[in-house]
Amino acid sequence: MSLALASAAPPRAAYLCKELLDRVLAVVLLAVLAPLLLVIAALVAVTTPGPVFHRRRVVGRYGVEFDAFKFRTMVTDADAVLRAQPELLREFGTNMKLRADPRLTLIGRFLRRASLDEVPQLINVALGSMSLVGPRMIAPEEMPKFGDALATRLAVKPGITGLWQVSGRQELAYDDRVRLDLHYIENWSLWLDLAILARTIPAVLSMRGAY
Repeated sequence: MSLALASAAPPRAAYLCKELLDRVLAVVLLAVLAPLLLVIAALVAVTTPGPVFHRRRVVGRYGVEFDAFKFRTMVTDADAVLRAQPELLREFGTNMKLRADPRLTLIGRFLRRASLDEVPQLINVALGSMSLVGPRMIAPEEMPKFGDALATRLAVKPGITGLWQVSGRQELAYDDRVRLDLHYIENWSLWLDLAILARTIPAVLSMRGAY
């Protein structure tokens, strides 16, 4: 995979508009979706033992690590379950996802399919560590996969949705996800963000490529 390094940053005024739009919409959406969040939290709490929320350690803008909030979708001993199945461990190491993940709880599987597990990330957007639209969240161990393009990847905040999500989601190979992330960064505009947001709704409702 050949990836070019892009150092150009978005115009400051446009980026400030994106920041303002992100935070305002995140706060509004959290207020509107509060009843749904409470119902999901209750379902997670009463159907499986363990915490309601999962904090995923990810790399943000400029390489600063932070905890991304999600509803917990896995059993509490998820790491042990994965280590016990070497073939799945290899698949996860290659794609950072599992098509048939034995770690998922029953409610967690539904939340993943409906993308509802990611709604708490609106908190991260409101706090300023994420954007509504951006490249995928990546874990610290994924950073070497970007090679010379790592500086480009870390120039912007990760997003709840993005170009990869409306272009096939988990059906895409890992390298294709990386390529789409970089294409988004190198061609960013407010209009591109609005277009991706508009395409996200049907992509989520279809549940295609989500697991």
